[in-house]
Amino acid sequence: MRLTVIGCGHLGATHAACMAEIGHEVLGVDTDPDKVALLNEGRAWFAEPGLDEMLTRHTRAGTLRFTTSFTEAGAFAAVHFLGVGTPASAEGDYDLSQVFGAVRALAPHLQDGSLIIGKSTVPPGTTRRLAAELAELAELAERTGQPGQAGQARHPGQPRAEVAWNPEFLRESRAVEDTLRPDRIVAGVPGPAAEATVREVYRPLTDAGVPLIVTDPPTAELTKGAANAFLAMKISFINAMADICSGTGADVATLADALGMDPRIGRAFLVAGIGYGGGCLPKDVRGLGSFARSAGADSAAGLLSVIEGINASRRDRVTDLLQALLGTLDGKRIALWGAAFKPGTDDVRDSPALEVADRLYRRGADVIVYDPQATPNALVEFPHLRYADTAAESAERADAVLAATAWPEFAEISPFGLRPRGQLLVDACQAINPGPWRAAGWTVTAPFPSPNHDHAERIVAAPHG
Repeated sequence: MRLTVIGCGHLGATHAACMAEIGHEVLGVDTDPDKVALLNEGRAWFAEPGLDEMLTRHTRAGTLRFTTSFTEAGAFAAVHFLGVGTPASAEGDYDLSQVFGAVRALAPHLQDGSLIIGKSTVPPGTTRRLAAELAELAELAERTGQPGQAGQARHPGQPRAEVAWNPEFLRESRAVEDTLRPDRIVAGVPGPAAEATVREVYRPLTDAGVPLIVTDPPTAELTKGAANAFLAMKISFINAMADICSGTGADVATLADALGMDPRIGRAFLVAGIGYGGGCLPKDVRGLGSFARSAGADSAAGLLSVIEGINASRRDRVTDLLQALLGTLDGKRIALWGAAFKPGTDDVRDSPALEVADRLYRRGADVIVYDPQATPNALVEFPHLRYADTAAESAERADAVLAATAWPEFAEISPFGLRPRGQLLVDACQAINPGPWRAAGWTVTAPFPSPNHDHAERIVAAPHG
């Protein structure tokens, strides 16, 4: 099939490449000519394992290309994926301006019978609103005598396009894998014709055994936000349990292992520490909470508010712990390992690590940040912090080292290769085996109690969400 993908950020560029990978001919559309030029060279401007290789392969083969032209997009295909951003507004709602802007830009160029398939995270009711707007635009075109695409005649009242919703469930650093081998595909469709089109698009994946859930648009729209809110709840839950462990001497990591062995619960995301961040979980907890309040679902809104509050408190806990251990933060040099919101990405949106770094800085600390991939992005967002090229460089004459993002590199570092001023390591992300460090004379602690836990003997790996 011929498909377009409107909006070629992290979601859209990955989806476009993966649709080409499963056999479709794909045209990506973005308003940024620099990004379009880079993608046509087979490169993304963000880090995502495996994506550049796929972009290169399919742009060279001619099965994938990118443009800034909505006119070209309308002529190219009758199936259009919508992958533009829905950032949080100042009030915490989803900002849908890019979604509606993209549809308005595409509408004059649509072929009759086109299907727009939304992938962005949106509140329930968005599909209905977009369909109504497309119908109004089609009626306006009829009244003003504008023909359909390529001069095709349209019958009065015939919809120019339908809208379906097919939310993404991508994890950054695993987005290619999650698109090609997803746990499930969810599609909210307006009727049989749209369902048939969605089934045809995803047939290579469903034939390989991927489940396809076909439902109504509001259910599909709600699925992504609800999934992320549930994952955020697991993180906040285990951090709340860590607070209880602090008062009892219990080991929160062993507690998490024990809970995770229950198949009704599962181990993923039960990792106490600095809390969740990134471009999805924080936004979706806030966005779903705002929608719940507007819908009169006060209990849901209250639960989501508690989840967010627990998560926000983790930053203060780490900062306060360092201040208590050092006596004062004023003039203290802190090596902070990790700037990305999680390992495997260069994304620093809502990064817990950088938020802690900023709080330490504002309390007078001299913070030197090291991250294997995210330093350029961190430098843009937090230019007042200092940055190092290596972990060892950041720890030079440091009063304390704070491991804030669980990069595998940090687990491999030998304490004997460092030259700090003080031998204090705070592991806020369960990234480091404390045994060798303690043997080297270091004090190793964490913002959660785990006195007997040896990270080298973990039963279950830390989550990769």
